Amino acid sequence: MIIDEKKLLFALGLCARAGKLTAGVPMVCEALRERGLKKPRAVFMASDVSENTRKKLSDKCGFYGVRLVRLGCGAFELSRAVGKSSDVAAVAVADKQLYSLTEKYFRSDDSV
Repeated sequence: MIIDEKKLLFALGLCARAGKLTAGVPMVCEALRERGLKKPRAVFMASDVSENTRKKLSDKCGFYGVRLVRLGCGAFELSRAVGKSSDVAAVAVADKQLYSLTEKYFRSDDSV
């Protein structure tokens, strides 16, 4: 359950402005294969993604041991929060400190 959706989206926007956010499903899937500091700490998925995209992200995050959080907002709201002009279905945060900033706004049972 998302504790504060608005603050979580703001925190994701900060991650984007810091250059520590990967946006878009293909880029997130590619980033999941990374090792070391570039590997995402968590993947945030919009609520209106297709079933195929949800399964793809869920399977990849499960395989690589990365937390997947389903947001309450759609792709349009997520894209506006991270400063993108087109819809973004998923974003990933790789930085440890910025991930801890986002972690305050959802509970551990939010993982898909």
